[in-house]
Amino acid sequence: MPVYEMLGGAYRKTIKLYANYWFLAGEGTPNDYAREARAMKSQGFTACKMDPFAHTSYWYGSDLSANLSLTAEQKDLALQRLVAVQEAVGSDFPIAVETHAMLNGPTAVEMAHRIKDAKINCMWYEEPAGPEFPEAIAEIRRQISLPVCVGERLHSRFMCLPILERHAADILMPDITRCGGISEMRKIANLSECFNIPIAPHNPNGPISTIASAHVMASIPNFFLQEFMLTDVPWRDTILDKPLPIQHGSFHLGGEPGLGFDLAEEEVERHPGILNSQPGFYV
Repeated sequence: MPVYEMLGGAYRKTIKLYANYWFLAGEGTPNDYAREARAMKSQGFTACKMDPFAHTSYWYGSDLSANLSLTAEQKDLALQRLVAVQEAVGSDFPIAVETHAMLNGPTAVEMAHRIKDAKINCMWYEEPAGPEFPEAIAEIRRQISLPVCVGERLHSRFMCLPILERHAADILMPDITRCGGISEMRKIANLSECFNIPIAPHNPNGPISTIASAHVMASIPNFFLQEFMLTDVPWRDTILDKPLPIQHGSFHLGGEPGLGFDLAEEEVERHPGILNSQPGFYV
């Protein structure tokens, strides 16, 4: 039987996705972001995530500690990117704002207020502080009006509990490749349900992660949206026995046993560099 049946049955078999990694082309100008946003929306997605602080120095191997306080120019450019994207996709199109926990507290609060003032339809404000600081996340959440989402670096339900107990997040985003797999993600979802918190699994990963996350999301009542890596390697679907069933911004689960897919092992062996040099990323 399918994994979602082993988990108790499906609340849904259509798993709504939001697009990420659609904004990497170009030089990072607001016009570049707007152009890529229109192309992303044309593929049927109804929500997306972006890092308006990308193309600044922390994405290019510089000293991370030097980038906790953005310059005035970087702050303005980040906001200009968000405004350009929102105008390109329309005001009813939600945008999750990524920070990668790279901003210090005052900067995270300041940018959240500026995003709100710019009338961005912010689906959530992601990782305003690192997972080591649940109290800091909770304090930032108290100071801002944007929904807060954390969880990609929480490796078990035991790490999620302090976030939930402190009411530090509006949405939780565990990553199935980091949090202990299918069973642990399901337990995290159950725990989050006790705190009335929805789940939006983190998934900037390969097809197996996408499939496994979709099965868990089918089986829980508190599913919100699932991340999908739009810009991927050109051979993504070739390592499976059939392409991912993604249409109009959703993953459509079938009734095949297990995860419903088999690996094309000979094709997998043709790409050892990515699979082995970034363990846990492309799965």
